[in-house]
Amino acid sequence: MSDIQEAANQLLDVNLHEDESSIQVTDNGLRSESEQLQVIIGATVPTGFEQTAADEVQEKLGSSCKISKDRGKIYFDVSVERLAQVHCLRSVDNLFVVVQEFKDYQFQKTKEEVLQDFEDLAGKLPWSDPLKVWKINTSFKKKKTKRKKINQNSSKEKIDNGQADKTDERDIKKEFTNNTLDSQILDYYENPAIKEEISTLVSDDLASCRGDTDEISKEETEPQVLKFRVTCNRAGEKHCFTSNEAARNFGGAVQDYFKWKADMTNFDVEVLLNIHDNEVIVGIALTEESLHRRNVTHFGPTTLRSTLAYGMLSKPSWGLPIDAIQWDICNLPLRTGSVDIIVTDMPFGKRMGSKKRNWNLYPACLREMSRVCRPGTGRAVLLTQDKKCFTKALSGMGRVWRKVHTVWINIGGLHAAVYLLKCTPQTFVHPSQDGEKLLGNAKNEDD
Repeated sequence: MSDIQEAANQLLDVNLHEDESSIQVTDNGLRSESEQLQVIIGATVPTGFEQTAADEVQEKLGSSCKISKDRGKIYFDVSVERLAQVHCLRSVDNLFVVVQEFKDYQFQKTKEEVLQDFEDLAGKLPWSDPLKVWKINTSFKKKKTKRKKINQNSSKEKIDNGQADKTDERDIKKEFTNNTLDSQILDYYENPAIKEEISTLVSDDLASCRGDTDEISKEETEPQVLKFRVTCNRAGEKHCFTSNEAARNFGGAVQDYFKWKADMTNFDVEVLLNIHDNEVIVGIALTEESLHRRNVTHFGPTTLRSTLAYGMLSKPSWGLPIDAIQWDICNLPLRTGSVDIIVTDMPFGKRMGSKKRNWNLYPACLREMSRVCRPGTGRAVLLTQDKKCFTKALSGMGRVWRKVHTVWINIGGLHAAVYLLKCTPQTFVHPSQDGEKLLGNAKNEDD
């Protein structure tokens, strides 16, 4: 079994070799049930890269996307059996299942009437299917946590028994696979052979969820009541209420309806109330933290979000091989005209460097990039928040760089931009050589 296949098995922690007869008996029914259960998934994405995320969903899930009027969000239909594949998307930050969407919500004129409508809304929403998705999604996380604890305890026992030095190559490989599960499962789309296997795993988990219905019901009737919170995200200038007021009143109604316990920090279920002008969407969160953290291996002074990096990489090309080497961007150890594409996150001058230093750094960077890129075909995708400095630096490089496109994005409240540049056919000339040519021309004119 390959590392990827093993990682897929661990994702849902299901042993396909146990109770095979039971699986065979129920397999067709499970697939029918999962295929019939279609839901709308919402995803937050780096602002400015909504279309990139929509393209990835279309390519990998075969689903068309709706790009929200509220920037940074997309919505798409998917069957529950493909939920694991949704978590493998590389361009999305957070996921939620849509309970109901109101494209033109009619708000009342007074605050009291609006808040009363929110209270009345809680008991009218179709919660059933979204909560099924939430339970299946939660089982993913519980099984992964359980697997991790078992592996940690197993490692401790080996050390205590003096068996650590007897670990063979297969044990080391398996432990490595456990620690790198998230990064390996991202290779799902590059390994079509395991697509059917993952679908089977999700179907098995649907069976587990369905088989545990009585047990879940008992847990909910016992003192272990689910904890929840409501998070309201509101955008628009014509609302007569605040986000906190909407969350408080809607949350109170949700609590009365489900008999859940409100807890703003240690919660099991996060209900989302997204309001943008007259568009209202109620959802249930499927991620506790942004998916851009799933494959971060090191935090330095700055860390580029992996989802944003994916969007930048998708502009010039797909599936580029990536390695890590530390070089000086102003003095690259590369031959002139040997590079096809450069993708980089330039210092903003906040956490790293300063805006004052950028006035010298940016022109030097663009000059060195123009040297190593191929004339006529070389491209550069550059991210920066210091737009004034970059624009000034680029204006002095018109002979070698041409701006093709600009994507305006939002990074943690910072208004930044991604610039797509293309090399002109002009051959690179070193500044010192350029100066010598000018001096020579001046002498000729004097003669």
